[in-house]
Amino acid sequence: MNESYVATFHTFYGAQCFYRRLVTQGDGLAKMIPVPRSLSVSCGTGVSFSLPFDQASMPDEDTDSVYLAHDGRYECIYSSD
Repeated sequence: MNESYVATFHTFYGAQCFYRRLVTQGDGLAKMIPVPRSLSVSCGTGVSFSLPFDQASMPDEDTDSVYLAHDGRYECIYSSD
């Protein structure tokens, strides 16, 4: 089963930087997306990606939350709070 993730951010710039890092790391499925309102209203832009989420190296100060997406539902697996 291929897992997919959605990351939310405090700023649009943070989403862009995260997206570029994923592409550089070889995630060909990464894309910038509008964040579902059920997840966040921060900047409104998120990143959908398929690389396994690594809490130690992926989030930065602009990352708000990361969700595991499955069956149209989202499970929060990381929060900056």
